Amino acid sequence: MKYLAAYLLATLGGNASPSEKDIKKIISTIGADVDDEKVAAVVAALNGKDIDEVIADGFSKLSAAPVASGSSGAAAASGAAAAEEETKEEEEEEESDSDMGFGLFD
Repeated sequence: MKYLAAYLLATLGGNASPSEKDIKKIISTIGADVDDEKVAAVVAALNGKDIDEVIADGFSKLSAAPVASGSSGAAAASGAAAAEEETKEEEEEEESDSDMGFGLFD
């Protein structure tokens, strides 16, 4: 992921086709280790491609992905009930602590 981010940073900086050296330089500025094989793979995969087209193609693939939505209403209702129970339990615990008969700053 950091290699792709470095590639994108280089393209945002005006370098239309970043080299391995450019990516290594960006990653080394943050003090991270550089894996030469991964850098080479990113450059090979994106070399000669318009980065805006690559991103647009990725968005179209994400929009085609199925989205699960069948029981989201029931899950939200049970989540709210669970949160309500937790707050009640916390209130009860706070009340039991206050019955000890002394204060922290007395």
